[in-house]
Amino acid sequence: MLQLTNENFENEVLKAEGKVVVDFWATWCGPCKMLSPVLDELSQKRTDVKFAKVNVDEQMELAMKYKVSAIPTVIMFENGAEVDKFVGFRPIEAVEEFLG
Repeated sequence: MLQLTNENFENEVLKAEGKVVVDFWATWCGPCKMLSPVLDELSQKRTDVKFAKVNVDEQMELAMKYKVSAIPTVIMFENGAEVDKFVGFRPIEAVEEFLG
């Protein structure tokens, strides 16, 4: 899965066409570890959606910019605009519904 940084966020997310799902996570976060395989599986199934991750410990500026106060926070962008988000673990069926 694509790892996002301050340097590549604009090109990979804000200038991207279509849906981009960004997972804000941290290595020490239990619910993040539970959500990761769900997103990995969906990234294999859904070729119409780009999936990416932001490590909040390494990219605090991005986490602050998108007002991430709890993790995991998953934000969906469409054609560069933030359109939806959820916080916390969700099972695969709920994430599929979120993706539309």
